[in-house]
Amino acid sequence: MIKEVGFVGLGTVGKHMAINLIKGNYNLTVFDNNAEAVSDLVKRGATGASTAVEATKGKDLVIVILAEREELEAALSTETGFLDGLDPGTILVDMGTHSLETTLELAEKATKQRIMFLEAPVWGTKEHAANGMLTVLAGGDPALLGRCRELFSYFALNLIHVGEVGSATRMKFVVTLFQAHLMEGLAEALVFGDKLGFSADRILEVLDSGGVASPLLHSKGRTISRGDFSRNLALKYVYEGLQIVKEVADKENLELPANDAILKVYEQAVKDGRGEEDFSAVIKVLRR
Repeated sequence: MIKEVGFVGLGTVGKHMAINLIKGNYNLTVFDNNAEAVSDLVKRGATGASTAVEATKGKDLVIVILAEREELEAALSTETGFLDGLDPGTILVDMGTHSLETTLELAEKATKQRIMFLEAPVWGTKEHAANGMLTVLAGGDPALLGRCRELFSYFALNLIHVGEVGSATRMKFVVTLFQAHLMEGLAEALVFGDKLGFSADRILEVLDSGGVASPLLHSKGRTISRGDFSRNLALKYVYEGLQIVKEVADKENLELPANDAILKVYEQAVKDGRGEEDFSAVIKVLRR
């Protein structure tokens, strides 16, 4: 039975996942480099840790949701890495979005130490996390996923097993590409429609009534029309994901011309200082 849970990474999405696990009555120990984020979770009932090692030692299950470079440091560093301190039989769930090489490296090291590794990147925004409506893409042993299903249900509505370890990371590349393209396409439509004399609300009314209607169009269109770009899914992470997509496509000798073009728009948004804003802020590049 999973009861003692370590959680490393209290970012925009991770924080709300952790809050929901507290509501599920798990004994949660949390760590993040942001002391304020840890303090907030402690007020809600979690135990705070001063290091990733402290947060993960002696746990039934450990969730890590960090950016790639931060995850490698937290897991594999000879000075602060927690992976060497995990007990054999611990379930390590990697829920961040990384390169395939990083995912496989973590999985290999965990396996050598008899740690049970599950690849499970999450897909969704802060609102999805807060409302328990994330999607989890899982790669690894289906039986191990079954053991985690109840815990995941506190923050995820959809749980999709896509294959062996590595499969979920590859599928997340597909998700990142399509989601980023939808957002940039919506941004272009709103900017173009504005130049033709239509309000954002009228454009959205039309788009939302036909075959292109989607949850992203409905929610992001409305926040853009209100001028609300508060971070729900950070633009910088979408940009990093698109960079990985390009690297993978290049290795496969695959041309993705639309992705190359859209990557430049997100790159400019980051250069303009929009990385910490919601990824819908990509429209600000087009409004120049």
